[in-house]
Amino acid sequence: MDKHFSQTNYLDYAKSIIREEIVGLESLYGSLNGNIIDATELIYRKRGHVIVSGMGKPGHIGRKISATLASTGTPSFFLHPGEASHGDLGEISADDVLLVLSLSGNTQELIPMLSYANRFAIDVISVTGNPESILARASRVCMRIPNLPEACPYNLVPTTSTTMMLVLGDALALCLLKRKKFNCDDFKKLHPGGTLGKRLLTVGDLMHADVPIVRENDLMKYVLVEMTQKSFGCACVVGTEGKIVGIITDGDLRRGLCPDFLEKEAHEVMSTNPKIVSKMMFAQEATRMMNDLKITSLFITENDVLCGIIHIHDCLRAGLA
Repeated sequence: MDKHFSQTNYLDYAKSIIREEIVGLESLYGSLNGNIIDATELIYRKRGHVIVSGMGKPGHIGRKISATLASTGTPSFFLHPGEASHGDLGEISADDVLLVLSLSGNTQELIPMLSYANRFAIDVISVTGNPESILARASRVCMRIPNLPEACPYNLVPTTSTTMMLVLGDALALCLLKRKKFNCDDFKKLHPGGTLGKRLLTVGDLMHADVPIVRENDLMKYVLVEMTQKSFGCACVVGTEGKIVGIITDGDLRRGLCPDFLEKEAHEVMSTNPKIVSKMMFAQEATRMMNDLKITSLFITENDVLCGIIHIHDCLRAGLA
């Protein structure tokens, strides 16, 4: 550690860096205009990809923006300017939109790509701090970021500028999400794995349709057969109109044991008010519900009609413990 800097000094300095970047975001917030609407509509109307590009640190930010676009329903990939001018310009089609990031807007490596876009009438959206730059003039839509000092003490390392680019990219991606009415079901299709995939699983994704069902006047010897065959440790008891009226669990069997147990009817042994959920409930929420209530199964209905059952073991196998 620098002998002239104490731990408190470093903490204060780190906070000052964050404060400077917050100032940049506040300035971006105040300067945001209808150009982001124009950019959203331009991308929305296109059938191809959003091809994101940038050199250096803006390029790294561009990769993240491209990933966010792709994960929220807007097909996108990142194209490095250096690779583009060595044959990869062929990846760009007339149905695509170029989203190019550059603070100065005069980065030389971008010029071949911009010339190609101009030649083949490919729309360009720019994110730049220089509205008079080559990039801005080549753009159909220019989204300007405030040209503020970087948080770096030498005003050299891209910090404030790249933070503004990142946040503006997030805003664009989520505007497109709204414009396309991209919802949780769409998100789940693109995120089947990992923590996000688990969070988006619904009860309907894990449920079993082969529900153990008995009628309230069925004898317990029949109920035992149904419970044994279906192996959920319970049976759903339905009334004369097919509506759920109760549940018989392994615990109910033990509590109800007596000499004439097998001749009893289901309604004499069942517990009333079984827990019923919608198939659209998130499985994570169903897991929490079963844990909190110390139960192992939930019945599932759709439009008030019994359609399935979910067991705590189904949730555990899906990694939702």
